Amino acid sequence: MPDVHLLVLIHGMWGNPSHLGHMNKIFQEVKGEVEDGDIKLEVLVAETNKDESTYDGIDWGGERVAEEVFIFVIKTADLEKEGRKVTRFSVTGYSLGGLVARYAIGVLHQSKFFETVQPVNFNTLATPHIGIPRFPSAFSSISAFLGPKLLSRSGEQFFCVDKWSPRGRPLVEVLADPDRIFYQALILFPNIRIYANAINDLTVPYVTSGISAEDPFGEYEKNGIKIDFHEKYKHVIKSYSALPFSSETTKEQQGWFETIRNMRAPLPPRFQAEFPLNLAIYTLLPILFPTFICLALIRLSIQSHQSRGRVRHLEAQSTRERLIHIIGQLESELESAAVDLYDDPAGTPIATSPIPGANPADLTNPSEPTKEKGKKSRSKTPSYQPLLTPGQLQCIENLNKIPQLKKERAFFEGVRNSHAMIVCRDPKMFKQHLEGEGVLRHWADHFEL
Repeated sequence: MPDVHLLVLIHGMWGNPSHLGHMNKIFQEVKGEVEDGDIKLEVLVAETNKDESTYDGIDWGGERVAEEVFIFVIKTADLEKEGRKVTRFSVTGYSLGGLVARYAIGVLHQSKFFETVQPVNFNTLATPHIGIPRFPSAFSSISAFLGPKLLSRSGEQFFCVDKWSPRGRPLVEVLADPDRIFYQALILFPNIRIYANAINDLTVPYVTSGISAEDPFGEYEKNGIKIDFHEKYKHVIKSYSALPFSSETTKEQQGWFETIRNMRAPLPPRFQAEFPLNLAIYTLLPILFPTFICLALIRLSIQSHQSRGRVRHLEAQSTRERLIHIIGQLESELESAAVDLYDDPAGTPIATSPIPGANPADLTNPSEPTKEKGKKSRSKTPSYQPLLTPGQLQCIENLNKIPQLKKERAFFEGVRNSHAMIVCRDPKMFKQHLEGEGVLRHWADHFEL
């Protein structure tokens, strides 16, 4: 029997395996019947970290997914007498699932998993690789204040206010540290490809899903950016380049009647309506909006409280040494080494980089990018450009140094929020989500067996 190439799919916040059902369907259409020599594909859609469990943090999500992988491999090992075993491994994460994937491969690497199993593909779609960045807007400030409180441990880690490591660093920064096992596991994958929504992703903005310090698509209708699309993959950008501003690049303004006719209330898609019912909904907004906000806050508060209790129980019941403890030991050793170096400066060693071909001198101090930014003009930051922290800038620098990292951009115009469309999350309820099929086919076609 052929050996197994295991692909793990991981959903996002508030998610469950059904959210990746269409993604799995597209993958099976493209690759399901394909065999490369003696390799057979198996897809594992992670199930243990779903619904309310997604509040419990990137780390606990990663621990759960890694445990699912170990269980799958053990079950497959029972068939080794028939000549079947897992020899290749790939993982794809959507939204929060991408961060969970980056943590899970660290757990696998720490357990020597990749000594016998070859890592092949690592993919993410609309994943907040540097956390949720702040923007110069009131809404962003409110989100940054409420998010860590209402989304439990995951919210703290999303907004980088957690002190995950013993030295007080957020988990997102530790995941992107070349000296830590998560990063070292990531660079073992020869094929790393990330997909980001270039526009209209209100959940995970481009700068974090595309690992970029600036957003070139922030004012795409005005800044003259030229975009070419793949002929084969709908909504996937093939290339883009900025052009000098021209009035020809600005869309023609709608008349007042067309503006009213096309207005949509800021409600979930299932509650939106066409003209003239949209006007009726707008008149009810003073009642609907506060009611919706109150119900949402109550639900989030309850689930966050339950999550914090669940995490306390998990930490108390955990018998296996987790990576946070191992990293704590490493950081304690580093602090001891720092004291020794202070006493004996002549013995300072030269750091080595785990990145193939990278210069160790390039691994700069997290505060360095801020100094460079400080030299720029102090003019007011546009609302679409992020206010990144030194730690987030360092994450961008470290991740962009990975030579095999490739970036793809999806462009869904004329939608309120493109976050769910990139994976066709719920096409039965929202037909518009099917617009993301081009992205999924691009992912499946570029998946290496």
